[in-house]
Amino acid sequence: MWAVVYSITGNQHDAEDAMQNALTSAWRNLHQFEPRAKFSTWAYRIAANAARQIIRARRDVLDDEIGMTQADTSPTADEKVSTVMVVRAGLAQLGEDFREALILREYGGLTYEEIATHQKIGIQTVKSRINRARTKLREILSEQGVK
Repeated sequence: MWAVVYSITGNQHDAEDAMQNALTSAWRNLHQFEPRAKFSTWAYRIAANAARQIIRARRDVLDDEIGMTQADTSPTADEKVSTVMVVRAGLAQLGEDFREALILREYGGLTYEEIATHQKIGIQTVKSRINRARTKLREILSEQGVK
Protein backbone atom coordinates (compact mmCIF):
# COMPACT_ATOMS: atom_id res chain seq x y z
CA MET A 1 0.00 0.00 0.00
CA TRP A 2 2.87 2.35 0.80
CA ALA A 3 4.32 2.04 -2.70
CA VAL A 4 0.95 2.91 -4.21
CA VAL A 5 0.27 6.00 -2.08
CA TYR A 6 3.85 7.21 -2.35
CA SER A 7 3.91 6.78 -6.11
CA ILE A 8 0.60 8.56 -6.57
CA THR A 9 1.35 11.46 -4.23
CA GLY A 10 5.02 11.81 -5.11
CA ASN A 11 6.24 12.89 -1.69
CA GLN A 12 6.60 11.39 1.75
CA HIS A 13 4.47 13.90 3.66
CA ASP A 14 1.40 13.47 1.47
CA ALA A 15 2.01 9.72 1.26
CA GLU A 16 2.02 9.48 5.06
CA ASP A 17 -1.27 11.39 5.23
CA ALA A 18 -2.79 9.22 2.51
CA MET A 19 -1.55 6.04 4.19
CA GLN A 20 -3.06 7.08 7.51
CA ASN A 21 -6.36 7.89 5.81
CA ALA A 22 -6.28 4.59 3.91
CA LEU A 23 -5.62 2.48 6.99
CA THR A 24 -8.32 4.30 8.95
CA SER A 25 -10.77 3.85 6.09
CA ALA A 26 -9.88 0.17 5.70
CA TRP A 27 -10.39 -0.43 9.40
CA ARG A 28 -13.73 1.38 9.45
CA ASN A 29 -14.97 -0.40 6.34
CA LEU A 30 -13.56 -3.87 6.97
CA HIS A 31 -17.11 -5.19 7.34
CA GLN A 32 -17.72 -4.22 3.68
CA PHE A 33 -14.89 -6.39 2.36
CA GLU A 34 -16.21 -9.15 0.12
CA PRO A 35 -14.30 -12.41 0.79
CA ARG A 36 -14.77 -13.36 -2.88
CA ALA A 37 -12.31 -10.62 -3.85
CA LYS A 38 -8.62 -10.42 -3.06
CA PHE A 39 -7.90 -8.43 0.07
CA SER A 40 -4.88 -6.79 -1.58
CA THR A 41 -6.99 -5.44 -4.45
CA TRP A 42 -9.47 -4.00 -1.97
CA ALA A 43 -6.69 -2.46 0.12
CA TYR A 44 -4.91 -1.01 -2.96
CA ARG A 45 -8.17 0.59 -4.07
CA ILE A 46 -8.61 2.24 -0.68
CA ALA A 47 -4.98 3.39 -0.72
CA ALA A 48 -5.22 4.81 -4.24
CA ASN A 49 -8.46 6.61 -3.41
CA ALA A 50 -6.93 8.11 -0.27
CA ALA A 51 -3.90 9.28 -2.26
CA ARG A 52 -6.12 10.87 -4.92
CA GLN A 53 -8.07 12.69 -2.21
CA ILE A 54 -4.83 14.11 -0.82
CA ILE A 55 -3.75 15.20 -4.30
CA ARG A 56 -7.06 16.92 -4.95
CA ALA A 57 -6.84 18.67 -1.59
CA ARG A 58 -3.26 19.80 -2.19
CA ARG A 59 -3.10 20.14 -5.98
CA ASP A 60 -1.47 23.58 -5.88
CA VAL A 61 1.19 22.43 -3.42
CA LEU A 62 1.93 19.35 -5.52
CA ASP A 63 2.34 21.46 -8.68
CA ASP A 64 4.80 23.72 -6.84
CA GLU A 65 6.78 20.72 -5.58
CA ILE A 66 7.00 19.21 -9.05
CA GLY A 67 8.37 22.46 -10.43
CA MET A 68 10.93 22.61 -7.64
CA THR A 69 11.92 18.99 -8.19
CA GLN A 70 12.64 19.62 -11.86
CA ALA A 71 14.49 22.86 -11.16
CA ASP A 72 16.57 21.33 -8.36
CA THR A 73 17.89 18.48 -10.53
CA SER A 74 21.50 19.34 -11.28
CA PRO A 75 24.30 17.56 -13.12
CA THR A 76 26.33 17.34 -9.92
CA ALA A 77 23.63 15.36 -8.06
CA ASP A 78 23.92 11.61 -7.76
CA GLU A 79 22.57 10.13 -11.02
CA LYS A 80 20.33 7.60 -9.36
CA VAL A 81 18.64 10.19 -7.14
CA SER A 82 18.23 12.52 -10.11
CA THR A 83 16.66 9.77 -12.18
CA VAL A 84 14.20 8.88 -9.44
CA MET A 85 13.19 12.51 -9.11
CA VAL A 86 12.69 12.86 -12.86
CA VAL A 87 10.64 9.65 -12.99
CA ARG A 88 8.40 10.89 -10.16
CA ALA A 89 7.95 14.22 -11.91
CA GLY A 90 7.21 12.36 -15.15
CA LEU A 91 4.62 10.20 -13.44
CA ALA A 92 3.00 13.31 -12.02
CA GLN A 93 2.58 14.67 -15.58
CA LEU A 94 0.52 11.67 -16.66
CA GLY A 95 -3.25 11.80 -16.51
CA GLU A 96 -4.61 10.46 -13.23
CA ASP A 97 -6.17 7.29 -14.69
CA PHE A 98 -3.04 6.49 -16.71
CA ARG A 99 -0.68 7.17 -13.79
CA GLU A 100 -2.75 5.06 -11.42
CA ALA A 101 -2.93 2.09 -13.81
CA LEU A 102 0.83 2.20 -14.40
CA ILE A 103 1.65 2.53 -10.70
CA LEU A 104 -0.67 -0.29 -9.70
CA ARG A 105 0.95 -2.51 -12.34
CA GLU A 106 4.61 -1.59 -11.84
CA TYR A 107 4.80 -0.71 -8.14
CA GLY A 108 1.77 -2.52 -6.78
CA GLY A 109 2.30 -5.69 -8.79
CA LEU A 110 -1.40 -5.99 -9.61
CA THR A 111 -2.58 -8.03 -12.58
CA TYR A 112 -4.50 -6.47 -15.45
CA GLU A 113 -7.65 -8.10 -14.08
CA GLU A 114 -7.11 -6.61 -10.62
CA ILE A 115 -6.49 -3.16 -12.06
CA ALA A 116 -9.61 -3.47 -14.22
CA THR A 117 -11.64 -4.32 -11.13
CA HIS A 118 -10.05 -1.47 -9.19
CA GLN A 119 -10.65 1.13 -11.89
CA LYS A 120 -14.01 -0.35 -12.93
CA ILE A 121 -12.99 -0.66 -16.58
CA GLY A 122 -12.31 -3.45 -19.06
CA ILE A 123 -9.03 -5.36 -19.24
CA GLN A 124 -8.28 -4.04 -22.75
CA THR A 125 -8.75 -0.49 -21.47
CA VAL A 126 -6.27 -1.23 -18.68
CA LYS A 127 -3.74 -2.55 -21.17
CA SER A 128 -4.26 0.50 -23.36
CA ARG A 129 -3.86 2.92 -20.44
CA ILE A 130 -0.68 1.23 -19.28
CA ASN A 131 0.75 1.21 -22.80
CA ARG A 132 -0.07 4.89 -23.32
CA ALA A 133 1.30 5.78 -19.88
CA ARG A 134 4.57 3.97 -20.64
CA THR A 135 4.85 5.68 -24.03
CA LYS A 136 4.21 9.13 -22.55
CA LEU A 137 6.58 8.49 -19.64
CA ARG A 138 9.30 7.40 -22.11
CA GLU A 139 8.82 10.68 -24.01
CA ILE A 140 9.02 12.72 -20.80
CA LEU A 141 12.11 10.89 -19.61
CA SER A 142 13.76 11.21 -23.02
CA GLU A 143 13.18 14.98 -22.93
CA GLN A 144 14.90 15.04 -19.53
CA GLY A 145 17.87 13.06 -20.85
CA VAL A 146 17.03 9.80 -19.06
CA LYS A 147 17.46 6.64 -21.13
